[in-house]
Amino acid sequence: MNNGYRIVVDAGHGGSDPGAISGNLKEKDFNLKAANYMYNRFKELGVPVAITRDTDESLTRAERLRTMTNTFGNDSKVLILSNHINSGGGEGAEIIYPLRTSSTLPAMILDAIGEKGQIKRKYYQRVLPEDPSKDYYYIMRETPNTTSLLIEYGFIDNPKDQKKLQNNLLDYVEGVVEAVANYIGITYTKPGQGTSPGTNTYIVQRGDTLYKIANQFKTTVAELKRINNLGSDLLQIGQILKITNNAELPSQDEYIVKAGDTLYKIANQFNTTVNRLIDYNNLSTTILQIGQILKIPKSSSSNVIYTVKKGDTLYKIANMYGVTVDELKKINNLTSDNLSIGQKLFIPEGNTVEETEYIVYKVEPGDTLYSIAKKYNTSPEAIKEYNKLTSNLLTINQVLQIPIEKRVMENSIYTVKKGDTLYKIANNYGVTVKELMNLNNLNSTLLTIGDSILIPKQVSDFTN
Repeated sequence: MNNGYRIVVDAGHGGSDPGAISGNLKEKDFNLKAANYMYNRFKELGVPVAITRDTDESLTRAERLRTMTNTFGNDSKVLILSNHINSGGGEGAEIIYPLRTSSTLPAMILDAIGEKGQIKRKYYQRVLPEDPSKDYYYIMRETPNTTSLLIEYGFIDNPKDQKKLQNNLLDYVEGVVEAVANYIGITYTKPGQGTSPGTNTYIVQRGDTLYKIANQFKTTVAELKRINNLGSDLLQIGQILKITNNAELPSQDEYIVKAGDTLYKIANQFNTTVNRLIDYNNLSTTILQIGQILKIPKSSSSNVIYTVKKGDTLYKIANMYGVTVDELKKINNLTSDNLSIGQKLFIPEGNTVEETEYIVYKVEPGDTLYSIAKKYNTSPEAIKEYNKLTSNLLTINQVLQIPIEKRVMENSIYTVKKGDTLYKIANNYGVTVKELMNLNNLNSTLLTIGDSILIPKQVSDFTN
């Protein structure tokens, strides 16, 4: 149900008329890209829609107007959406609307483009200087009774807008589609969620090929060409392809890459690792394409996932869990010992940390549960629970049992405090600076407050 609305999509300029130019960027190319995407989206939403040009061709004014006024008639429920790029050094989007209509729709469209990340400049009307009773632009002046809008997505000669137009133009167009759908009272659905019985749809993204799309949906190139009546393998960004219902849409174990995604971000979202995503999807690069489908490896209940913290090394983590560095590298497909803060690592099966031991600690002046927990690499809550404490208050000389893990009894962890040096820490524990540096994979004697330092197992009895 479209409530009687019909839409004409216009790609401004074209052919021998490039429109605004900046360097090797031409307005006509952006306009065509926007218009084709918009046309296909309204078609997908079930709205009667026409387009003035869908290729790079020259149109006379009469030819352009013929599509605008003859296709669906000439009344206020005919929406003419003319796609353009501005020039003149400004920044952001503008909407121009005719003298005969209200500002409701242009305001909705500008807000929608703004929500997609573009700067909102203004929506306004422009009059013909020699006759202020008439609209300045002929697509408004010579299409009486229609609701015609000129949409300027940004400025081609502004460096910031250039980048946005190259990377985010279709996001802005999608905002227009959503605003118009809301205005004319139809149900808006996201791209690729068409409701045609027996088929699904897919919107072509940058870098797509028929072979790639066929692989994504587990169908064939021949089937895609047949159902879409394609005469060649060439695709256009924004083109909508029908996908037969015997093809497989991405399952819940698959993820469709969106704008701004990185492998690191996706790995964190699904509690896995970048290396496992690369291996699971047989990727040869970490560069992702919008619309690309990634298989998400299921988390194994037998593997612990550890998040790398400041000061961590593979040797230190291996010691924590009683495994070897080689085992860690193998299960995580690591080719080097370098780690990044926030990186997730799989810990091999059967190496979860168990709190099976404790040490005795006598509370000293200035101690708090937090400071003691930090000193022994545990948590205030663990100390409270282990000692059945009902409050955080401590008294001097109070005796506490500090829960520690098996790994701590082998290699204790010391947290660097103000004034500490490797020499001082080594003396405190009866080891050498070289032993500390080797154990912690340090290539410098410089320390940072809060760093965690492993203490060799033969001296990790925490004698106070």
